[in-house]
Amino acid sequence: MAASRKDSFTTQIYLIVDALLVLLSFWLAGLLRDPIRLLLNLPAIDQSDLTSIAWVLYIAVPFTPLVLERFGFYEKSRYKKNEVATWQLIQGIFIIGLAIAVATVLAKLPEAPRITLVTASIFIFVFLLIRERSSAILLRRRRISGIGKEQVIIVGDEKEISQFLSEIDQNSLDDCDIREHFNLSTRPTDELFIILKKRSISRVIFTTRTAEFEKVASAIEICELQGVEAWISASFIRTQIARPTFDSVGSKPMLVLRSTPDLSWSIFAKELIDRILSLLIIFVTLPLWVFAFIGIKITSPGAPAMFTQMRAGRYGTPFKMLKFRTMVANAEELLNTIKEEHGNEMEGPVFKLNHDPRIFPFGAILRKLSIDELPQLLNVLAGQMSLVGPRPLPLYEVEAFSEISHRRRLSVKPGITCEWQIGGRNRITRFEDWVAMDLRYIDNWSLWLDLQILLKTIPAVLFGKGAK
Repeated sequence: MAASRKDSFTTQIYLIVDALLVLLSFWLAGLLRDPIRLLLNLPAIDQSDLTSIAWVLYIAVPFTPLVLERFGFYEKSRYKKNEVATWQLIQGIFIIGLAIAVATVLAKLPEAPRITLVTASIFIFVFLLIRERSSAILLRRRRISGIGKEQVIIVGDEKEISQFLSEIDQNSLDDCDIREHFNLSTRPTDELFIILKKRSISRVIFTTRTAEFEKVASAIEICELQGVEAWISASFIRTQIARPTFDSVGSKPMLVLRSTPDLSWSIFAKELIDRILSLLIIFVTLPLWVFAFIGIKITSPGAPAMFTQMRAGRYGTPFKMLKFRTMVANAEELLNTIKEEHGNEMEGPVFKLNHDPRIFPFGAILRKLSIDELPQLLNVLAGQMSLVGPRPLPLYEVEAFSEISHRRRLSVKPGITCEWQIGGRNRITRFEDWVAMDLRYIDNWSLWLDLQILLKTIPAVLFGKGAK
């Protein structure tokens, strides 16, 4: 059965983790060698085990996970019984032990200390079994709780959808929450747009073979412009933005049209960097948090120091964004009055006003130094935001989007900083231009681009460039 790209990526992570666990096992075995020899009334040996059997590590560390993969150790962990996982692990360790023994004889390599090999084998068995069983338990719990499930729509009539579901592995869609079966032959594509918008859908699977080509193309365009993945069990379809790739659902080959960055090691690294850097920045800037909290309480009493607002996250999923409060307590109630009296400096659904009268003096200082944005680092830690990405907008502004293509900026995690944040907000007065900057970032995303934006953010913050 063909594995999906997501499953392959997860397996690669397990391979690396297990290789490190094998290395850890040999290191612990080396530390325990002399104590074990003393228990057996054997003399201690001064030579370091890891130095004397380095060649063993060259075999055991990289090849143990690969041999286990051949025995199916990384397949269907969620449904695997304990005895199956145990037997696969015993077979894999036996094969590696046999390879080490053959290498010792044929290549005339130094004989590895048996105590170290036996102890390391025990550690490898225990560590890898614990890791595999823990992963299986976690996956089962995530499935039961629904955490991490993709919101999916399947397009086709009931006969086509039933046939599609019957032809694939029944477990292939366990990580998907199928929200609706959508029949393009009887329903207009406008309804699909509304569903994608309201339900934060991240993937649409097309199984239809009877709908008109124009309706299928129109539905794919709706997905494309909103940054929602379109998985097509059909002939190749040309697109303007999305990149066609192949994937699978179970054993069913699928054509996938992606207009956002694909799952990769770079995306994984971005997530890891987000968490580590945000935690580090919180620690370094902690005095500024205290300064902001005390200053707000003194200069604008009677309301919380922290301001929370529901913003649109990835695929429009609502989340509670945090900021230090820089406006008067009833700022949101005054919004319509401010618009009537002072207008809007941004053309489009987004409201922006330089010298907004709702901002109190100390709040203006926090905004000038971008200190008010610091609490969003907690949103980054929670996985709701990224350090770099399109700025999250209030839900009511997202609802006011006049173009479908504007929603494609919702196809990635929102960020604390972006190109518009570091230089564009002083010169851009049209929401169309702002969106164009965000879409250019999405289409050209790389870790290097994120690093460039982060480096440009530092002088922008220090000198208050663009802050309002």
